[in-house]
Amino acid sequence: MIRVLVADDHPLLRSALKQVISREPDLTVAGEAEDSEQVLQKIEEKPCDFVILDLSMPGRGGLDALREIRRRKPDLPVLVLSMYPEEQFAVRAIRAGANGYLSKDCDPNEVVHAIRKVASGKKYVSSSLAEILAESLDSNPGQAPHENLSDREFQVLCKIGAGRTVSQIALEMALSVKTVSTYRSRLLEKMNMSNSAELARYAIMKGLVK
Repeated sequence: MIRVLVADDHPLLRSALKQVISREPDLTVAGEAEDSEQVLQKIEEKPCDFVILDLSMPGRGGLDALREIRRRKPDLPVLVLSMYPEEQFAVRAIRAGANGYLSKDCDPNEVVHAIRKVASGKKYVSSSLAEILAESLDSNPGQAPHENLSDREFQVLCKIGAGRTVSQIALEMALSVKTVSTYRSRLLEKMNMSNSAELARYAIMKGLVK
């Protein structure tokens, strides 16, 4: 029996995932979490064999939670299920330690198949993501500017695109205002932009905003 922890900030999606999982004879729901801190708490408190993780959750965010899961439970399989497009977020998720990546608009049967495949020790990616991952191995001087950002810088860019202020970002990411301001300054320099409005426009244009 594969015990699955479902982590997503939307109650309706958690409910739908639990229904899908509970219909399968070899799967069971071990618990649920609505933010990153709950995810980390649950994997310590209650045994689970698998985590379905959303990237966009309150608190430190899915990528940070993923890295912390890897630090605490190196062998715990994690399948990222996200609304973000593969071409923008999947490579970062895989590099951060995800064992698979699926879009939330996928068929429920694909989620079940992905759980079983990842739980068996394999990776799960779509054919289109496999191509993206292969291309990412090549050095590409023509990469979009945001693809050269660190994960922290990338997270701050996405939040600026979503209309968050520096203070709000600091609160959501559990960082100091000074630290977030530093990330913003690096973004402006690396992206060759002059203000947050330009960063926000870019993030929206590239589909980085949920």
